[in-house]
Amino acid sequence: MAISRDDVMKALNGVTVDAAGTTLTGSGRLSQVVVDPNNRVMFSILIDPSEAERFEAIRRNAEGKVLSMPGVSGVFASLTSERGPGHQAQSDAAPRPVPPAQPPRPGAPPNQGPQLPGVRHIVAVASGKGGVGKSTTACNLALALQAQGLKVGLLDADIYGPSVPKLFGLSGKPNVVDNKAMEPMVGYGLKVMSIGFLIEPETAMIWRGPMVQSAITQMLRDVLWGELDVLLVDMPPGTGDAQLTMAQATPLSGAVIVSTPQDLALIDARRGVTMFKKVAVPILGVIENMATFVCPNCGHASHIFGHGGARHEAQRLGVPFLGEVPLNMTIRETSDAGRPVVATDPDGPQAVTYREIAAKLWAGLSGAPATRAAPKIVFE
Repeated sequence: MAISRDDVMKALNGVTVDAAGTTLTGSGRLSQVVVDPNNRVMFSILIDPSEAERFEAIRRNAEGKVLSMPGVSGVFASLTSERGPGHQAQSDAAPRPVPPAQPPRPGAPPNQGPQLPGVRHIVAVASGKGGVGKSTTACNLALALQAQGLKVGLLDADIYGPSVPKLFGLSGKPNVVDNKAMEPMVGYGLKVMSIGFLIEPETAMIWRGPMVQSAITQMLRDVLWGELDVLLVDMPPGTGDAQLTMAQATPLSGAVIVSTPQDLALIDARRGVTMFKKVAVPILGVIENMATFVCPNCGHASHIFGHGGARHEAQRLGVPFLGEVPLNMTIRETSDAGRPVVATDPDGPQAVTYREIAAKLWAGLSGAPATRAAPKIVFE
C-alpha cells in the first residue's frame, strides 16, 4: 500500500501544538514531509531551543499518528531549531514567530545539546572535501579503538553518500524495538548505524537542510547505543547542515580532521578546523591519509599527493598531528570487499598504523573531561 504525502498531512492535522488548538500542519512549524519508496516517513518540527521539552511530547504524538497509519513502515520525526534553506510552511497560515534563543544553562558546553545516555565520548571524523578517505579512516579507526578493549560505536552521518554499510559488508534493516527505537547493526563487534541501512542502495537522498538534521538527530537519539566509551561519527564532507547539527545538538568531545597532503585538500581541511573552532568543538587531531605509496614490486616510495602537508598544517594551526596512513592497495582492496584491514589483518603494518593513531586519539580523549551524566531519554 503506497503512502502519499497528503495521507501523512491528514494524519498530522490531528496534532495540536497549543491550547488554542492550532494544528501542526497549520502552525508553520512543519518541514517538508518526505515519503520514501519503502513507506518510511520523514519530517521535522521547527522550534526554539527553549521549547524542546514541551514539543518533545508533540513530536511523539505526531510520530504515533503517522506510525498508526496502515502501510507506514517507519517514521523519522525530530525537532530542529534551524530553519533550513527553502523551508516553507505547508499551509496558508502564517508561520508563528520563533522567540529568541535562551542563554545556555550554567556549565553547559557552548551550543551543544543533551548527552547520549551511556555514551562517554562522541567524536566527529570530518574532512573539508570528499575523496580523501575519511570513511575508510573512520571505519578502521573505530576498529583500532575497539582493539584497545574499548566499547565503540560508529554512526555514518553522511546522508548523501553513506559508505559504512559497504565498508563493513553489512546489509539488511535494523530491528525496531516496540516501534520506538532502532537497534544498531553489528559489524566485527562494532555497533553501527547508517542511513544506508534504511534506504535502497541506489536511492538519491534529495533532502534539504531540515531533513538532513532530522535524520542525523534521530540516528543519534533514537538508536539503542547502550554503553559506549567512544561513538565515532563519520561526517559528510564540507561545513554544512550536518556539521552544524552535530556541533550544536550533540555534546562532541572533539573532532578529527582527515586530509591528503596536497594543497587543494589542505585548503578545505583548514575550513573544517575553523568551522569546528567557531562552534567551540575541540580539534583532537589531524590525520594525513594517502601519505606515501610504496611500490609492492620494487619498494620505491612515491609521494603521489605530496608528503607532510597535513603534519605541517597541524603544527601551523596548533592542533595535534595523529599520524600518517599510506596509500596502500591492501587498504583499498579490503575496504571494497567489506573486510576492514584492522579486523582482518590485525597484525599487518596497515593495522598497526591505525592502532597507533587510535592510541594517540584515546590518550587525548582520556585527558579531556568525559561528558557529564545526562537525563535518561524515555520513549513513551
